[in-house]
Amino acid sequence: MFQLDFYGTLVAASLVLLLGRGLVTRVGFLRAYNIPEPVAGGLVVALALLALRGLEVEVRFDTSLQTPLMLAFFATIGLSADFASLKKGGRVVGVFLFAVVGLLVVQNAMGIGLAKALGLDPLMGLLTGSITLAGGHGTGAAWGAVFSEKYGLASASELAMASATFGLVLGGLIGGPVARLLIKRVQSPGSLEPEKPRVPKGFEQPNKERSITPFSFIETLALIAVSLLAGTLLNGQLHGTVFELPTFVCVLFVGVILRNGLSALGLYQVFEREVSVLGNVSLSLFLAIALMSLKLWDLASLALPIFIILAAQTLVMALFAIFVTFRIMGSHYDAAVLAAGHCGFGLGATPTAIANMQAVTQRYGPSQIAFLVVPMVGAFFIDIINVIVIKLYLALPFFAVT
Repeated sequence: MFQLDFYGTLVAASLVLLLGRGLVTRVGFLRAYNIPEPVAGGLVVALALLALRGLEVEVRFDTSLQTPLMLAFFATIGLSADFASLKKGGRVVGVFLFAVVGLLVVQNAMGIGLAKALGLDPLMGLLTGSITLAGGHGTGAAWGAVFSEKYGLASASELAMASATFGLVLGGLIGGPVARLLIKRVQSPGSLEPEKPRVPKGFEQPNKERSITPFSFIETLALIAVSLLAGTLLNGQLHGTVFELPTFVCVLFVGVILRNGLSALGLYQVFEREVSVLGNVSLSLFLAIALMSLKLWDLASLALPIFIILAAQTLVMALFAIFVTFRIMGSHYDAAVLAAGHCGFGLGATPTAIANMQAVTQRYGPSQIAFLVVPMVGAFFIDIINVIVIKLYLALPFFAVT
């Protein structure tokens, strides 16, 4: 077994990103279907490590940098959100949130229905529904422990981790093709705001050149650091209360307060271009580490019935994005980008959603409303609503604790 330390993992993650860039640039299929660069490079490395494991060689990474990078990304999302923009996106956020809630209900109904049809415990269907797909690894681990301790479901945590891994991979793979299919149906980008010039903002086109000075870099880095510290402290204060939220939500909330508070007091204007650069660096490295660290053998260990449920969930996600999300969001270019983002966090996580949308907007053009709506819903609302939906399903008679 080879164990890479912090520096070795950072080097490996950087090489994964370079590999992904090279693959997307040179492989027409990846470019045509808007596969994010970290996903392309990370999956190639994960597959290589799977092959090495067959030769009894295992490589492990130091993932201690993964959480800080994720939190830094959400801090930059908060620092990029001004109240004027949030107000502008209010109605669109509400409509998109309606689509998100609809998917949560459908995912759990599909999981439970297929589990019962295949002769499995309905809890397994719930675990392969919104708990691990929309919820990700963190939510899956939490509910896996509950299902094992309270309901006596064997290997619930292992099933949760494997299902979340499956979702993370597929969420990054289907978003681009779905958007490509939908964009063919629209004539031109920017249907939501046709009266204004479409100037790309930070997270929409991450490769756009931005000028940065050392002092401005330190200022922005300080804002991110304050968001991380204050958000972590806030999370500690809320832990165990009815207001408990995931750490990244607290960090994002602090970022929003910092951005708008400093602006309202006339003390400081956030340098959006610089925030976006640091956010995109954090996002890319986070996804590279997450994907190259995937234990694909966990997916291989899934029993055939569970694999059938997850494959069906992937198909349902794609169809839901095409026939529901795209249509209720207006059937225009912005709706297609939103559909790609929905695939990302409907099966995986908010960073995957952002990567999907970046791959699309980098090729077809900016979608400012999509980069406003998806982070807000993916960070602020999805976890809270998911818990409510899960508890409502658990109140059904066949989930009664014996």
